[in-house]
Amino acid sequence: MKWSRLALLSFVFAVVNGSAAFAQGTNARVSNAQFDVAASFYEALTSGTTGNGTKQTPTNSDGGMIEARYLINRLAGFGMSYSYNRADTTFAPNGTTYATCGLTCANPVTKLSGFADEISLDWVPSMKIGNLRPFAIGGVGFFITSPGRSVYEVNTVVRPVYVVGGGLDWTVIGHFGVRLQYRDNLYKAPDLSALYPSTGVLTSSSEPTGGIFYRF
Repeated sequence: MKWSRLALLSFVFAVVNGSAAFAQGTNARVSNAQFDVAASFYEALTSGTTGNGTKQTPTNSDGGMIEARYLINRLAGFGMSYSYNRADTTFAPNGTTYATCGLTCANPVTKLSGFADEISLDWVPSMKIGNLRPFAIGGVGFFITSPGRSVYEVNTVVRPVYVVGGGLDWTVIGHFGVRLQYRDNLYKAPDLSALYPSTGVLTSSSEPTGGIFYRF
């Protein structure tokens, strides 16, 4: 999994470098264009799910994210993001009888350690108002859950993810500014436990986020 993260980061930085060169080459022709990179911290607030006799309860955790964006005009804006956070999850029977939870009724409550990586491509419409730029986010990507060390855990799970949200960029001085945003990620609950089947339903992870950006 370490190699997978290195590959993801390498891909992100390759896009950053290529986009920076493109943005610098076209800036003279597109006055409202903006290329920037950003680093942020967030709190991952993940909803629990139930299904297939399983109650799946993720633990909220801190995380970090890097982004690259190229904003051409109000409607044409594109971005790429990579984020990482812990993804510890507790599994328990969803009920007390065989009719409600089947064979999982006899299983103990199990807490599994894990990690979550997400990479997404985003559409970012925005509007520049002085030093402020409010924006919206809509994107797709992959949510990758990798387990910690435990005899009960299974292999890395990759799920498609849909991203929606919005936020505000505030240019504080020169090319530097503050970025505040809220992102909501929708994906199918990962199957991490050998003792419990996945709930098989959609879950969401909300991310209130704050960080800084540099505009080229």
